[in-house]
Amino acid sequence: MKHADIKETAEALFNEQRNPFGAFTLGSETHHAVTIPDAVRRCRWIAVDMNASAFGLLFVSPSPERARLVPCFDSDYPGIAVATKFISGANGEEIVRHTRLSTEPRWWTDDGVLAMAELFTTLAWTEQMAALVPGTSGIAFPVHADRGQCGLVVFLGSEMTLQQDALYEIHARCFSLFAAVARIRPGDTGRMRAISKRELECLKLTANGNTSEEIARLLKLSVHTANQYLTQSTQKLNAVNRNQAVAKALRLGLIE
Repeated sequence: MKHADIKETAEALFNEQRNPFGAFTLGSETHHAVTIPDAVRRCRWIAVDMNASAFGLLFVSPSPERARLVPCFDSDYPGIAVATKFISGANGEEIVRHTRLSTEPRWWTDDGVLAMAELFTTLAWTEQMAALVPGTSGIAFPVHADRGQCGLVVFLGSEMTLQQDALYEIHARCFSLFAAVARIRPGDTGRMRAISKRELECLKLTANGNTSEEIARLLKLSVHTANQYLTQSTQKLNAVNRNQAVAKALRLGLIE
């Protein structure tokens, strides 16, 4: 099935069945704004419907020199899971090439669970691939959005359940989710590096009006270390200073 066909099928599914996210159809220009935490929750709902134990959303890097996947978030948000690091490593190059050309889902089994292999082989319009994460079973849904952006929504688990009819619905929901995330920071969302818990704590205290000295005292850190955390979070958010970093973190829902 071609990209245009799956996008049409996905949109039809959402027009027939109300979008469970309460967001927008694939072709609409108006939609409710979402934050990354919103998107994480929505992806978790999809994972629950599949009985998947882990998930992740990754962007395909726009650079033509090296095909790779860039993590946006996963089930360990705001951190990055080990599985996601595997997917965004060398193991992801083949699926990146596939994602740029097709929306056909790819699955793998490498955990010795026979039931998962039996489940996936019953699904039409999917193909097996080499394991993205050693010792796991999973399925990857290629997704596309405006401005030529594309990526993968990946689900992992040894007890997943997925029927043929549900496959198309899940893929449609992944399309909608990816389109929403791609609109948050067009062309740049996938390049944000993971921000640590300590860095977020420093940003939140800064947002509350605390100085570096006060942050150091509250978190039992040296002033130098507190400033280092703030500098690192500022760089990861592509901000020019800590005030802009706080504003971006608030807008993305990283802090409240």
